[in-house]
Amino acid sequence: MNSRNDAENRKASAPIPKLGWEKWAIALTVSLGTVLQIIDVSIVNVSLPQMQGNLGATLTEIGWVITGYAVANAIIIPLTAWLGKFFGEKAYFIFCLVGFVLASVMCGFATGLYMLIAARVLQGLFGGGLAPRAQAIMFETFPPEEIGIAQAIFGIGIIVGPTFGPTLGGYLTDTLGWRWVFFINIPIGAIAILMAYLFLPASRPNRIIHTSVDWIGILLLAIWLGSFQIFLEEGEKNGWFESDLISILLAVAIIGLILFVWRELTVERPAVDLRVLRYKSLTAGSIYSIILGISLYGTIFVIPLFTQHVLKFTAVQTGMMFIPGALASALFMPIVGALIGKIDARAAIGLGSVVVGFSMVLLSQISINTSVTDFFWPLVIRGAGMGFLFIPLSIATLGAIPKPDIPAASGFFNLTRQIGGSVGVALLATVLENRQVFHYDRLAENVSVYNPNAFTYLQQAEAAMMGKGYDMTTARQIALALAKGTTQLHAMILSFEDVYVLVAWMFVFSIPLVFFLGRGAKSTGPGH
Repeated sequence: MNSRNDAENRKASAPIPKLGWEKWAIALTVSLGTVLQIIDVSIVNVSLPQMQGNLGATLTEIGWVITGYAVANAIIIPLTAWLGKFFGEKAYFIFCLVGFVLASVMCGFATGLYMLIAARVLQGLFGGGLAPRAQAIMFETFPPEEIGIAQAIFGIGIIVGPTFGPTLGGYLTDTLGWRWVFFINIPIGAIAILMAYLFLPASRPNRIIHTSVDWIGILLLAIWLGSFQIFLEEGEKNGWFESDLISILLAVAIIGLILFVWRELTVERPAVDLRVLRYKSLTAGSIYSIILGISLYGTIFVIPLFTQHVLKFTAVQTGMMFIPGALASALFMPIVGALIGKIDARAAIGLGSVVVGFSMVLLSQISINTSVTDFFWPLVIRGAGMGFLFIPLSIATLGAIPKPDIPAASGFFNLTRQIGGSVGVALLATVLENRQVFHYDRLAENVSVYNPNAFTYLQQAEAAMMGKGYDMTTARQIALALAKGTTQLHAMILSFEDVYVLVAWMFVFSIPLVFFLGRGAKSTGPGH
């Protein structure tokens, strides 16, 4: 009886596919909603100093504007499949858009730090539902032969959004003030809401789900994922396991995860259907998605550190540097989307991995003389590689999964990219710091009077300072300080090189995963 009711409710809640231009209107609608949320992940970062000064917050306190959003986002993503069934796909998508816009208004009018953080948490809760639902709606709307180009429209926002976010955020902050990084969401959100109301196919909520809410599963999800996200966001700032709080958060996350998995695999109607991991394409694709998240968000985090700390760029200048790579992604995605039904998606993923890995190798060639022009081709090549990765990976992961399981699978798949981004920022920041200490210690061993080159440098620097009127003792101290600063700079550059090489190796070691993915439009069964 239950299986019959489940089948009836799946049929009732499934959107009615549209034909002709309406399909593309649906693709544009859900993509616009996704872009709204994706850009908001990165647009706020460059505005933090202004927010900090305006609200009288410490650096740690203002960091929760980012952390609160990320934690709420991560918690809600796995629940989006269940919420889509609970409310109906169209109603839930519009609900998320309206909530996101209202939360943006609250952020813009925030009069204190706690109000801003609370509004950002609401933004994360509403925004987290947009990307998974958008992807699920498109897989349910488009036939296999058209899903590639539809995913290209969706993918441009996912890849290009984090790149344009800092540039737009820097411009708005410099010209209008930090509150406008939130107010900009109002007109865009209003357009997205109107389009969603007009074009998204109607669907009825699932009657059975209303009577069987897995509150325990939802609570365990919030506990383990919230703890893990805070662990990643705050760990590096607190010295990782030197902090009792960080150690406790990791322990809570591990215990919570174990209890959550046990609960969701044993309860009849789980809040998060982990049984979709029986599809090997989803398991392999989710692991790959974590690596993609590390590269996408991690390198966007690392490169500005180099340009702003070493090259002394402003946030806007750094953002402009990313634009050619973003345009390369936007150019290649429709091409790959059009070809994906004719070629094996796994071949495109393998090619994309090699291209992105190669771009990381090029970035690892940075030196003390690196300029902005030296970043042009590596970032363009990286953007092109991302164009070959995102769409084929989505299709190879989700394309062979039966439509009733697409919402749960899409939610899980999007969560892994979110986790990959968080892990990437935390991992690369830690590697950067540790390798900088390692290289500084190694280089400092050679800075002594017993090294001819170092001795000559110190003598020349000391003589130059004495030529400016300093006494011998002061001139020697300045010369030693200059030598220390130069050593730290070289150590920093070497640590950046190590980070890029690490990301390149991640892509190399991930290539065998393609053999567990589906072939895309040519996949023949749900087991792929």
